[in-house]
Amino acid sequence: MKKKYAILPNRIKAVVVDGIIIIAAMYAVTEIFALFDNVPNIFRIIAFTFIFILYDPIMTSAYGTTVGHSFSKIAVKREDDHNKNLPFFKALIRFFIKFSLGWISLLTVTANEKRKAIHDFAVDSIVIEEA
Repeated sequence: MKKKYAILPNRIKAVVVDGIIIIAAMYAVTEIFALFDNVPNIFRIIAFTFIFILYDPIMTSAYGTTVGHSFSKIAVKREDDHNKNLPFFKALIRFFIKFSLGWISLLTVTANEKRKAIHDFAVDSIVIEEA
């Protein structure tokens, strides 16, 4: 069965849902830290770094989807094998490029047949629709 490549609206929906998830997680951590006296700033920095920077790469490499991807019924896979997830290092690079270029990277999906964004080209990933 031929895989269908994810369309731009589904990718945008995934980014929005993931943004809400990240904000909610950061809020929850803030509330948890508020229960304790004198939480060292290093713990706050580590927690927020983990949530913001590692959420996408960990989820993408472990499951092929983030919560937003699952909600949008799309998945990130290796271009050479649509059944395999990206390795963590490639998922991390993909995230940094996506974050650095922002919407510019995402909007490039309409310019090619496989609907790949700049960050997908950089790590040989594709985003496909799930059944």
